[in-house]
Amino acid sequence: MPTHYIYLTASVIAETIGYSALNASAQFTKFWPSLLVILGMGGSFYFLTLTLKYMPLGITYALASGLGIVAVALVGVVVFGQRLDLAAVIGLALIIAGMGIINVLSDFSVH
Repeated sequence: MPTHYIYLTASVIAETIGYSALNASAQFTKFWPSLLVILGMGGSFYFLTLTLKYMPLGITYALASGLGIVAVALVGVVVFGQRLDLAAVIGLALIIAGMGIINVLSDFSVH
């Protein structure tokens, strides 16, 4: 796997941990989940900056945001028992399709 995708994946994982902990932090009233939010989001930004050595900002942010949205939605379903309606599933599928188009067809994405 190319280095930039490793950094991007690490960024998305850290972001997913941070946002998932945000839900568990109860509006920052619980210390450990709140600390995990700070560490997760900080790690996400760190790995995002490393990704920027290889990919343009707009593409990097689009991919990281899209993957993060899908990952956090899945954590919401699996961990927190949240439900997705048909519109949410279609929207997430469109995000995934958009990321695929960027990766395969865009001249700005690193191939």
